[in-house]
Amino acid sequence: MTGTLSAELIVPAGRATTKTEAIREAGDLLVASGAVDPEYVEAMLDRERVVSTYMGSFLAIPHGTDEAKGEIRRSALCLIRYEEPVDWDGNPVRVVVGIAGVGGQHLELLSRIALVFTDGERVQRVLASTTREELAAILEEVEPA
Repeated sequence: MTGTLSAELIVPAGRATTKTEAIREAGDLLVASGAVDPEYVEAMLDRERVVSTYMGSFLAIPHGTDEAKGEIRRSALCLIRYEEPVDWDGNPVRVVVGIAGVGGQHLELLSRIALVFTDGERVQRVLASTTREELAAILEEVEPA
């Protein structure tokens, strides 16, 4: 896996039970990794108040507002899988991918995530995965366009 999504940024068993908790859980991972300042987490919540980051196929991709770009130290993504769905404004979410992007460094991984979540069989494998290694391996299988 690339430095943008290192092993400590993959959580196979998230703890959040609400959308706000899930966004904070993702943001806290990005803060702990040194990728963003704590203020970025609030910008992720601000973004969600403006537009939902629910993508379909049990996936949400929360990220900060454009105004929060200065809070990003380096590009990073985190991936959190939930055993039970989190209610995302009436949509069931089992995977949250938090993003902090500088330039286009994170776009290849986003492309891989999009390819995984447009393939029903891979989505089911992600939902069934219980380890970081399994989740990372599924992302590694797909080549971005």
